[in-house]
Amino acid sequence: MRVLTIVHEADAGPGVFADVLTGAGAEVELWLPAEQTRVPSDPAAYDAVLSFGGSAHPHQDDRFPWIVTERALLAGALAADVPVLGICLGSELLAECAGVRAHHLAHPEIGWCEVRLTQDGAEDPLLGPIGETFEALEWHSYAVEAPPGATALARSDSCLQAFRIGARAWGLQFHAEVTAEDFQHWLDNHTLDEDAVREGIDPVAIARETSPRLAEWHELGQGICARFLDVVAAR
Repeated sequence: MRVLTIVHEADAGPGVFADVLTGAGAEVELWLPAEQTRVPSDPAAYDAVLSFGGSAHPHQDDRFPWIVTERALLAGALAADVPVLGICLGSELLAECAGVRAHHLAHPEIGWCEVRLTQDGAEDPLLGPIGETFEALEWHSYAVEAPPGATALARSDSCLQAFRIGARAWGLQFHAEVTAEDFQHWLDNHTLDEDAVREGIDPVAIARETSPRLAEWHELGQGICARFLDVVAAR
């Protein structure tokens, strides 16, 4: 199983998905689009593509030219029916290359938010086993609606939280992959995020709430990744 992981920043990588990929015996190729001029080969050469989060926003093509390159790669993966899993920024870019534009939320979702599955979500192979509702760990200021022909899988009070394009491409707004160390790093550096500052988040309170929940959250995230790899293997 040859898997491409797209990592935009050092503290926003595969996280708890890494052990699942290793345990499945996957051959993992890392692409750092913000640092590497080399672009991965034809996306059809991979069995799966995973794109993770980052502090860049999906509309910042002029500031981060690699966003354009990544959109093209994700579009190629969709066209070739390669299984894709996008997280946060990766999800937003996936949706954009499928026909919608990300929009800025009036209030960012940072910390824990209730997520509710749609009827289609309850039957989805990745999300269905989680249950009708769950608390999700979030950090995002942008969101998307489901692209044309895609299936909405989950929502919070603020926005769409998950969608599926066709049978094998998913976008998740919540951070199912994040480790304790990476999330703490985001909190420690929250003043670099203008939306977090404007919202007036309390990083100490969020850290206190997060600590006892992480073991269960990591189990949920690893389950999503494992079921995604089941889809990859079935293809």
